[in-house]
Amino acid sequence: CGVWLRGPDAPRRAASEVRAMPPKHKKVWKASGGVENGEESTEGALDGKPPDETDNANYFCEYAYLYHQMDMLEDTHRTGSYYNAILWNPSCFEGKVVLDVGAGSGILSIMAAKAGAAKVFAVEATDMAQRARKIVAANGLAEVIQVLQGTVETVHLPCKVDVIVSEWMGYLLLRESMLDSVLAARDKFLKPGGALFPSHATLYLAPVEQHKVLKDKFQTWEGEQAHWATFAEDMMNSYETDFSCVEKEFIQEQRKYYLQTAAFVNLTPKQLAGPGRPLMQLDLATVTLDELKQPPKPMRCSMKIAKAGPIEGFVGYFDVAFNGSEACPAEQQVTLTTAPTVGAATHWGQQLFGFYPPFKAQRGDILEAEVLIGRQKHNHRLLRLEATFSLYAGSPGKGDGQESQHGPLREQRVEQYFLD
Repeated sequence: CGVWLRGPDAPRRAASEVRAMPPKHKKVWKASGGVENGEESTEGALDGKPPDETDNANYFCEYAYLYHQMDMLEDTHRTGSYYNAILWNPSCFEGKVVLDVGAGSGILSIMAAKAGAAKVFAVEATDMAQRARKIVAANGLAEVIQVLQGTVETVHLPCKVDVIVSEWMGYLLLRESMLDSVLAARDKFLKPGGALFPSHATLYLAPVEQHKVLKDKFQTWEGEQAHWATFAEDMMNSYETDFSCVEKEFIQEQRKYYLQTAAFVNLTPKQLAGPGRPLMQLDLATVTLDELKQPPKPMRCSMKIAKAGPIEGFVGYFDVAFNGSEACPAEQQVTLTTAPTVGAATHWGQQLFGFYPPFKAQRGDILEAEVLIGRQKHNHRLLRLEATFSLYAGSPGKGDGQESQHGPLREQRVEQYFLD
């Protein structure tokens, strides 16, 4: 995915350079600790180390390509939500020092600078940092934005920051585990009372009725079982070699791939069998890295079934909110959602998981989910879900599905899923 190159250290500002800064940045630069007032300086930031080779191959290298950056930038929900959250809340950025974690093309850093930030440290682990420097300079913001190449865990910043901006979300919110780096940056660099953009995140689950993707996956899995029978017979007839001893492993392997692995979809609300319910709610100011890596207990939610029929699976999607912090609340709160929609979808879409066979539900039934989201052993950026689903008869006249009010248990299953 290309050779990682260390960028040059930024030169120290001369007093004449400070005086030459545009008027709206001259005051805030001095207020944030420039060389003229003898306070904590924002000069002296240093590049960090590249990702290790395995993590680079598994994750980082894809972000070094402009086509991938373009795909994300062209997601108008994504880019527009960040634009609104930053530019509609100038009081959170004017005169502030900002850290952009995983800066990519530098677009969020540019937004922060346009909102009046005094200094922006744009940290990007891949060679995209070199292109970000060009983009920053071409937009006349090189005096405000300093692009640092290296992982955020290894870069050196000369001061604490007032705001951290980052687009860290992956499929099902947590895939890619980039939130780890945001929390590491928060603990190392964010001032007390500082703001994170986004500040909160919520993961939702919703029941899904019949869907072609799930049927196709099941039919393909059945086809692979028939394929094995033909293969084993051919190996015996042609080469007198018995493969029956590994038939069970093959079936398990194919079941995992086709029936237990999530599928990317863009659903509309009418394809849901009931409304989504929050499974996980994160306050980025307080959640810990240990809680993400080793969840203390499964999370729970109750989904009310709105229409009778087979429940073939469930879907996961997320919202993130830009609320600022208690010390610096956003004047205009903005929410970015990846929920099923009839309009243009986000590049995250939703993640669809199947029930094989489907649950048989009646209108008003309650589907309770107890889910532990962990990380796969061979790659910590991929997810594993250990789940128990319990379908209960509805309790007439009680609740609206937002609480665990239900009748007798109809069916319960223990499932394991993977998000690769």
